[in-house]
Amino acid sequence: MDDKRVTAEEIKAALAGDIDELSAQIAKAMNEARDGSIINDSEIPIWRATNAFREALANKAVGLVQDKHEAFSPSAHGDAQPRPEENNGSDDERGSEH
Repeated sequence: MDDKRVTAEEIKAALAGDIDELSAQIAKAMNEARDGSIINDSEIPIWRATNAFREALANKAVGLVQDKHEAFSPSAHGDAQPRPEENNGSDDERGSEH
């Protein structure tokens, strides 16, 4: 079960490019802000950058977990046996029995 867990190191590695992009966007917002108006000028661009980062973080973290769970699923190893199909009859056949 522990092999299905995601580590902080895996998340950091998956987000390395996103962290670089977030840092660049924050630096740009801060550097473009006018003197005396740093908070007002940078607040919206930083909010947008962190929101995009948050979405990327969530998507990549979920993807990492999914990949680990799929790696351990029986179908990933070809061990899954198909279930025999049950013949319940068509809708018309079931409806006419009553």
